[in-house]
Amino acid sequence: MESAEEFKKISFADKMRKWFHWLLNPAAAFLNRIGLHPNTVTLIGLAGTVGVAVLISLDHMTWAGLLLLVMGPVDALDGAMARLRGEASDYGAFVDSVTDRYSELFIYLGFLIHYLLTGDPVGVAFTYLAAAGSVLVSYVKARADASKLDANTGLLTRVERYIVLIPGLVFNLPLAVVIIIAVLANFTALQRILRVRRDAYRRLSQK
Repeated sequence: MESAEEFKKISFADKMRKWFHWLLNPAAAFLNRIGLHPNTVTLIGLAGTVGVAVLISLDHMTWAGLLLLVMGPVDALDGAMARLRGEASDYGAFVDSVTDRYSELFIYLGFLIHYLLTGDPVGVAFTYLAAAGSVLVSYVKARADASKLDANTGLLTRVERYIVLIPGLVFNLPLAVVIIIAVLANFTALQRILRVRRDAYRRLSQK
């Protein structure tokens, strides 16, 4: 049987880290030199996204988008810092992944509060679907990895969702943002489910 590693493909997030390593590595090295710990930077990133959620809930969409733009590089710095310190570990990656899920769900909570306060049931419904789709995209991949099956596909992974979120917020188009994510995140989850199914049947046929 072929291992999952043979089917592992570089994600868009990994490509982004590779493209911007010239910026991330010096910044990570500087933060290491001044004594910051990678976990501290992870918590700073989480706090930043809570701030984004608060701004969204208060209808300050442009400021929320600008803050999220600033927080984007912070999200990649903790991993770069850990690698430079020689402290990268499976547990560190686990903590980072869980924190990413919390961060994204805080943002959707901000949208949900905003639409509840403005009495917009359409916004509430699409926010729920966006949050559900985003969680499912990550869950399907995690469950597939645990079963050593290939789920490395998808149109709208976390990085792409942020690429939708940031300009959508900056240009004050919150409903368009949640509709796009609601549709494409759930489509991405379906893409991954079908990839896993195909990989599972392929492996059975090789036994």
